[in-house]
Amino acid sequence: MTVAVKAQGGSQDQRRHDKYDRLVLAAQSLPKLKVAVAHPCDAASLGAVFEAAGLGLIEPILVGPLARITAAAEALGNDVSTMRIVDAPHSHAAAEAAVELVKSGQAEALMKGSLHTDELMGAIVRREGGLRTARRISHCFVMDVPGHDTALIITDAAVNIAPTLEDKVHIVQNAIDLARALRVDPVRVAILSAMETVNPKVPSTIEAAALCKMADRGQITGGILDGPLALDNAIDLGAAKIKKIQSPVAGHANVLVVPDLEAGNMLAKSLTFLADADAAGIVLGARVPIILTSRADSTITRLASCAVASLAADAQRRQLSVPEV
Repeated sequence: MTVAVKAQGGSQDQRRHDKYDRLVLAAQSLPKLKVAVAHPCDAASLGAVFEAAGLGLIEPILVGPLARITAAAEALGNDVSTMRIVDAPHSHAAAEAAVELVKSGQAEALMKGSLHTDELMGAIVRREGGLRTARRISHCFVMDVPGHDTALIITDAAVNIAPTLEDKVHIVQNAIDLARALRVDPVRVAILSAMETVNPKVPSTIEAAALCKMADRGQITGGILDGPLALDNAIDLGAAKIKKIQSPVAGHANVLVVPDLEAGNMLAKSLTFLADADAAGIVLGARVPIILTSRADSTITRLASCAVASLAADAQRRQLSVPEV
């Protein structure tokens, strides 16, 4: 499947998105993901639902004001009569009702509509009645960067502002689990900093070294970790060779763990606006995957976000079906 996406200004972006196409094809082989869509009351959010449902990726449950959802669908020229709608008077109520659909087993994932991210996340993370688990909740971008052979997972660029070392253990494990759900093998995790040597004056280098040792001791599993690594020697083999870094990760990283939200946000947006990359987004660590789309997302990015959630949910189902020894 190759999707031609309209770029800003109305022109057609004919760039191939092979990495995202593979994700969508993989998700289409799975059962439709039952998704509670919180407050899909504008063309952008509701359009994404119709696109994903049309490709057989999701089975949506629309949660929000019935009149506004119907009006948004009519403006798009679509019909919501065949879709289940849970009427909720406003965005806060929609977020809470969407969470309840997950808790009751009626939905396997959440999707952000036209409400603020904080409203949806507030309903998810509240201590009473939310969707918390023992894991720290974190965000991953799955980025399709032109000219780069593989998709890059960047974490955390949206949820944890200044994560502690303990938080980063969860952030790294969430990202590894996602990579494995996306059928990445092996998972090579670069713990990023401004340099590739441990420097007591740069806390992120010390945390990187600690995370790698924790992986050695089995406290983080499923991936190969190395760090600290600077961005260039994490993703470019030539740069790693110049620095004489001998590592199974350097030059081959497919997961990039940033020191904090500011660094992650700037890295992701630099790739998006300077390298023409696409950024599918997902939140992990809750009871179900959470699809975070933006009004600026292209069609293929929205579809990729749904595909990523479908693959992540399938991995969770398979893990739960394995009997305890």
